Formats: sequence, C-alpha cells, structure tokens
Amino acid sequence: MPVVTFQPSGRTASVDQGTELLDAAKLANVEIATPCGGKGTCGNCLVRIVSGEVDSNSTDILAETKGKDAYVQACRTKVLDTPVTANIPEQVEIKEGKSTDAYVDASLIRKELFPKSSQLAPLAFKIYTEVPEPQPEDGFSDVDRLTRSLQSECGKKEFIYSLPVIRSLADMLRDKEGKVTATLVSQPGQYQVINVEPGDSTSRQLGIAVDLGTTTVSVLLVDQSIDKIMAIRADYNAQIKCGLDIISRINYANRADRMEELRLLALKTINRMIKQVSDDTTVRPEEISNAVISGNTTMIHLLLGLNPEYIRLEPYTPTIFEVPYLSANETGIDIHPGSLIYISPAVGSYVGGDIGAGLLCTDLSTDTDQVNLFIDIGTNGEIVVGNSEFLMTCACSAGPAFEGGGIDAGMRAAHGAIERVEVDKATGSVTCSTIGDVSPTGICGTGMISLLANLFQTGWIDPAGKINRTKKSPNITFSGRQAFYTIVPEEETSTSKPIVISESELANIIRAKAAIYSACCLMLDQIGIGFDDIANVYIAGGFGRYLDLQASIIIGLIPDLPPERFQYIGNASLMGSYMLLLSNEFKTKQLNLAKRMTYIDLSKYPEYMDQYTAAQFLPHTDLSNFPTVQAMMKEN
Repeated sequence: MPVVTFQPSGRTASVDQGTELLDAAKLANVEIATPCGGKGTCGNCLVRIVSGEVDSNSTDILAETKGKDAYVQACRTKVLDTPVTANIPEQVEIKEGKSTDAYVDASLIRKELFPKSSQLAPLAFKIYTEVPEPQPEDGFSDVDRLTRSLQSECGKKEFIYSLPVIRSLADMLRDKEGKVTATLVSQPGQYQVINVEPGDSTSRQLGIAVDLGTTTVSVLLVDQSIDKIMAIRADYNAQIKCGLDIISRINYANRADRMEELRLLALKTINRMIKQVSDDTTVRPEEISNAVISGNTTMIHLLLGLNPEYIRLEPYTPTIFEVPYLSANETGIDIHPGSLIYISPAVGSYVGGDIGAGLLCTDLSTDTDQVNLFIDIGTNGEIVVGNSEFLMTCACSAGPAFEGGGIDAGMRAAHGAIERVEVDKATGSVTCSTIGDVSPTGICGTGMISLLANLFQTGWIDPAGKINRTKKSPNITFSGRQAFYTIVPEEETSTSKPIVISESELANIIRAKAAIYSACCLMLDQIGIGFDDIANVYIAGGFGRYLDLQASIIIGLIPDLPPERFQYIGNASLMGSYMLLLSNEFKTKQLNLAKRMTYIDLSKYPEYMDQYTAAQFLPHTDLSNFPTVQAMMKEN
C-alpha cells in the first residue's frame, strides 16, 4: 500500500491504490476544506505534489487558479502505486475554532408572543414523591411502589419504565428513605419515566434549545423551573469543511462513509457546545432532560444520518418532514440518554423546522388579517408571506457570506466582530465599531452590510460592486485585476493581521442580497401584491445585536419601506426553539403553521432568474424600486 505524507504536519496514511488524496488526508487526520462538497468546482482544495506520481483531473480549475503543474485538487486526484508527498497551503488546511458567546436578545421578541404561565408545560418534567417503605408480604415490587406513589401525584395513568431506570431503582428508593424525584414524559394515556433521582431535585429542570444552521450552530441552556436562560454558545458548523451550502453538503454525502462523517460532524458541533454551556453553569450534561432542535430540512437529514440525495433531485422529496420523538441515546446528543428530542417539523425540501420555530416570534403565528413578510437571512435564505388566511414560503441559496463564510476576514457575530463602519468620502478611511467595543478580529454580517452601503454611498464602489479606480486611497490596493480594500490595518487588529475585503468578496455579498430580495419579489408577484401592501417585515438572522435597516435598504437587501414597518427579531429559530422547549402547546402551534404553509420551489419559476439578475446591482437595476436611495444618489 502506498504511503501518503502530508506536509508541513508530517502526518502519513497508508492507502489503497486509487484512493483520492482528500480521503487519504482524512485517514492521516489532516483536514482539507472542500467548499463545493468535493465536486471539483471551487478549486479551494489545491495541494502541491512534492514527490510521487498521482492521477489528477484538475487541469481545468488550475487554469483559473495556480496554473502550476505541481498543484492538484485533492478531491480530483488519486494515488497510484508509489509513495506521495503533498504540501498543504496554509489557507487550505482547516483550523478548528472555539465556541464563543453568542448574542441573543430575548427582548427583541414581544413578550405577548412568549408562552404564558398557563402554557408552561415542557415535554419532560419532574415530580417529587415520597415512596412508602416496603412492608412484609405486601406483594409490591419497587416499581409497583413507585408507580402507586406517582399515580397519587399525577393520576391513574400507566407508567412505563426503561431498563436503565429499572436497574437504578432499588438503590434510588433506599438512598433517601423513599424520597425521590422522577422525570416524566407525558404520552397519550401514559407517562414514560426517563429518570429517577434521590431526594428533591425539582428546582433544577434543565433543557437545551438548538439552532442547527448550515453555517452556524447555536445552543441555549435553560432552567425551565424558573424560565431562565442560563448560557448560550455559538460556533461554526463543523460540516463547513465538506461544503459551504446545503447542495455542496448533499453532493459530499454521495457515499455512505461521507454521510456518516457529516452526521458525526454535526453531533460534534452540538455536543461540544452542550459541554461548553454546561461548564459555564456547573451543570452536568446528563442532568439535561429536555431538548428541541430546529434546522433546515437538509441539516436535520444529515444529523439523523438520512440520505439527503433526493432532496436535490426532482421531485425534491425528503425522507421525512415530521420526525417522531427520538431519544438522546439513539441520536447521539450528549444529555441524559433517556431524554426525548423534539425536532421541529419541516415544511418543504428547503424550508425546515427552523422557519416554523422562527414564525412563533412573529404575528404570522397569530390570527391577523394584515399581510406580513418574514425573511430569515442565512446561508439558506427563507421567506414566508401571509396572514391568518394563507401562508406561502420559499427558500433561496444566499450563501454563507452574511454569516462570515466565504469571506477571508468574515466571522460570526461574536466578540471583536466589526458590526458597523463609516467610510470617509474624501479619503476612503474607515471608522469601525465592534461587538464588545474591543480591537477588531474580523467582520460579521451587519458589518458587511454597513461597509457595502458606505462604500457605495461615498462613491468608492459602483453599483456593480467594483472599486473606483479613479479615486486614490491608502486603503485600496491592487493585485493584477483584483482590487482590495483594507478595513483595518494590521497594527489595529487583535490578530496582528489586516482586515481586508476583495472585490470578489464584495460580489459574494451582492449575490447573497440579490438572492434574498429577488425571492421576496417572486413571492409577492405570485400573490399579486407589492411591498407597499406589507404591514410588517420581520427580519431574522444571527447578525448580532442589531441590523442597520438604512444600510440594508441602500444595498437592496430589503425593500424600501418606512422604518416603522420593520422588526429585527434576531436568531428567531433559536428563540422559537426556546419557546418550544417551555411549552407543548407551542409544539402544536408550530405543527399547525407547518401544515398551513404552501411551499413553492423557485427553480420551477424561470422569472426568478430574471429577478435575481436584476438584483445583482446596488441597490437594483430598477432604481424606481428604491426611491429613497435614488434621491440619495441625486444629492451626491
């Protein structure tokens, strides 16, 4: 078997002839980014062959990139029968980050939408009871005695016990003289006992809410006994290295081993953050007995190890929309193994339960005659429009730019992220504000929107996003045909590296905003209404503390409407999952919303591409759609 050595780490792997370099790297525990999902279209997995012979089909992409024969694409190169040494450029190798505090502001959601005290009824709940001691010849087992005691507290339903609970029962009932706390799950006609603890632990009822995003995953730890958010963490989805968007992930999952890899990467991300929030609050993960997970349809399939291939193939049929309750043990979620996991039901192939969870944070979940618009800005942008009579939804591939993906200096909304900028019209210099008011580390979605709007407003870029070559600024540099704009010089950053954005990265942001705006336009056209007919526009996304509405209108991300019609509701999927965690009634509400929504597939509407092309300018090719921006341009 030929040995493949990867430099500069020096790690090796013995592989069969015909093994792809990408798979050899995994065997050597070397991670290489494949944003396109290993389809060979992005050119980001280029490695340099130092020695040895390989069979590579990388010439087309190399013509557009390195142009050197020694460079090959790892996903399109196979090992022959000789030893190979490959050098991995620094930008190709993935370096795992650490989970960080996320910014989730519950005050963004109107309190009247939250579960009321009468609606607080989580899936799993605790009951304290005192079980009488066994008596001679009474004929009752330990299970019988606990059941009789629980029935006196909860009613004459049947009680079902798992084997692990039965195994622990003898010691538990005798540890505190029969004083125990049982964790129950209410099922039709019965209770399932998932845990028994000695003493009274009812003051500590813990649950987690999870937003499983394509780019970012967030975990919220909640003390349900007092309805208190205890800790929150967010991090990039570890699946990113296998593809930046859901189509790339689906492509990557075309083999059973890769599908399993994606499942384990999603679990790794979630479980790492469960441990982090537990450590933050001195909670043991096994104490957590409630969990809600919301994500788009593909992410849930990958988490559960379901084949996602048919989501992308016509007629775009997923394996399941409404997932039954699954135990933590069988899903691999690191909480109490007997806990049941609630997964938000999906609506369509590309509109998942994260949107149903998000709608709980808006008037679209109530009986209103007003037509409202909901926009979730993420890698998989989703839109819902409707009122009490109808709901229509669609999804568009916006890409990960607004979540920091695909941008060298991009990052999530976390400590040190640039969230707002001001560009000097005369000099091109930048004034930045960061989350946490600290030295900048990178730039997040709100910062990118602010930057793009400021550069356009001050004339440093044109409507196509091209940097103005006629104006001179020390912030602007050139390399060949590509122009670069320095946002923060290296001496002012926390990393001692400059924060720079290129023209091609500006184009990524413009494409992302075009996908979302054009999807909104198509939806309204199908209904026969315009943006002026919309009463409220709800904007969701993990941007951070706020979204600059004026900047978002200037770049053409959102419609040109009066500011009072907009409500930024933050990470609505996570907050909706939090609401679901507290209330079984809200689970019913979410399921009803999912069943009411009419899902439309944008790929079946040729006019969507016309809308998308027209939106790939700042703010739009038709300036009459943006009268305030048109007036601003005349003033300048």
